[in-house]
Order: sequence, then structure tokens, then C-alpha cells
Amino acid sequence: MRLVLVGVGFLIMIVGGVVAVRQGKDSERVEIITEGTEKTEGTEIWVDVGGAVENPGVYKLASDARVNDALVAAGGLSQRADRDWVARYLNLAQAVIDGAKIYIPNQGESISSINSININTATAQELDSLWGVGEKRAEDIIKNRPYSSIDELITKAGIPENVLKKIRTSLVL
Repeated sequence: MRLVLVGVGFLIMIVGGVVAVRQGKDSERVEIITEGTEKTEGTEIWVDVGGAVENPGVYKLASDARVNDALVAAGGLSQRADRDWVARYLNLAQAVIDGAKIYIPNQGESISSINSININTATAQELDSLWGVGEKRAEDIIKNRPYSSIDELITKAGIPENVLKKIRTSLVL
């Protein structure tokens, strides 16, 4: 159960912004804040926003962008978005890294990757919990981020193929 919660937390950590949850008479709403955030000049990043958003796609954002900024760029949540999931698990204030994938589930959609560990955002402790990954390998994984594919764990972090084969289904980008 702990691994599931940790996996959920780190799946969500690739996104950031500000969450405002309001209780209505019949439902819970999530508000995406679209005003009052100023950006500093700097390099830009690319973020893939998909799922239940108005305009899924790849967006160029400021290097200090947050999950909220990515969702605003994608036109906000669609009507079919699972707002309860967003309110519980998505940190709209989380900083977004270059090449991140942000996926918003539809209502009733099962998210199998919430049980997975994101190799680009997981802590050393989370990585160490994987079969065949100890403290040293966890440090090597973190040191060689970001990864654009799970297979890069072999070339960039020195993870043996037999270890990767065993843990592959527990990993996401």
C-alpha cells in the first residue's frame, strides 16, 4: 500500500501550480488559477499534456513553469476530467521538468501507472525499494537524469539488463 501511495505521489509530482478546492452542494470542483502568476525570463522547456484537457499536445513553457501553467496552456481541464483525482493527487504547484508528461484521467478511468515509480522524479528511497536497486544504483539513476526512455537506465545509470527486465513494469517516465 505504501508503494502505491508513493507511486501516486511521484506520478503527480511532475506537475505544479495552485489548487483551489471548493465544496459545492453536490460536487467538488478544482479551479485552475489563470491570473496572478508572473514568469521570469529564461530558458524554455517542452511539456506533453494529455488526457482529459481541452487541447492535448506538446507545449513550450518557461523554465520555471508549474503544472498549473501546463494545464492552462492546454486550455484547462475538459468536462470529462476526473476532478476528484486532480484534487486529491495532482500538485498544481509542482515545478515541471523539460520533457515531462502530464496526464489527466477521465472520470472512471483506471490509472495503472499510479503504482509505478517515475525514474525522473523518484527519491533515492523509492528507487532503493525496487528489486536489484540499492543505494548506489539509486544515486546513479538520480545523478543521470533526465531520461527519455526507460532503456536509458542501462546506458546512463549502468543498470544491468536482468535487473531492468525484472523492474520494467514498475517504472514510468
